[in-house]
Amino acid sequence: MIFCIDSGNTRLKWGLHDGSGWRELGAVPQAEVVQLAEVTKCLPRPQQVMVANVAGENVAQAIAAALTGWDVSPCFVHSEAKRAGVSNGYIHPGQLGVDRWCALIGARRQTKAPMVVVGCGTATTIDTLDENGHFLGGFILPGFDLMRAALAKNTANLPWAEGQWSAYPRCTDDAITSGCIEALLGGVERAFDRIASHPEATCLLFGGGAALLENCLRCPHRRADHLVLEGLRILAVER
Repeated sequence: MIFCIDSGNTRLKWGLHDGSGWRELGAVPQAEVVQLAEVTKCLPRPQQVMVANVAGENVAQAIAAALTGWDVSPCFVHSEAKRAGVSNGYIHPGQLGVDRWCALIGARRQTKAPMVVVGCGTATTIDTLDENGHFLGGFILPGFDLMRAALAKNTANLPWAEGQWSAYPRCTDDAITSGCIEALLGGVERAFDRIASHPEATCLLFGGGAALLENCLRCPHRRADHLVLEGLRILAVER
């Protein structure tokens, strides 16, 4: 069995894969990493522990400490120039966020068509893979909540919006909510336009904010949850 951890900016997501599928999945707030110690008491000891951590060295140390009950040394993954059918087009491949790298590897196993891989978390990442598995590059935008927070914190009269998306918003909360969603949709759709000539091109969405976008996108798309965990699992098998 393989235990995979996607340690992001806000939450730590985990999954236990038994070789056939995800046997258990869960998440804890990033500030409560110590809860992983309780997870080790409830789940069987895995053969491998794979971690994609973008939350810094202190969190990495906390993860390792929380997992000592299993007596399995975690493997902290780093982005590479090439692995598992994906070539990293970053100028300095090691600087690509490891969560993005793992998501690209997971996405490549789902389809060989050109795709835009969209991670909808604290930040929104919009990355493009071509049909040969080459990562062409990508964008990083503030996520939906960061956009709302910027307006609420840096203007005199705009609220923390709790509105609904509308094509023609007619109240301030809806105007902010719709504006933030439209900005994200625009980034995704512009990225997709660059591969749209391929008949099988698609967009894969994952992350907590995916539901905000999936009903409004005008390009071919589908949910592909747990892409970072899937990428970690693939890397574990191919070690």
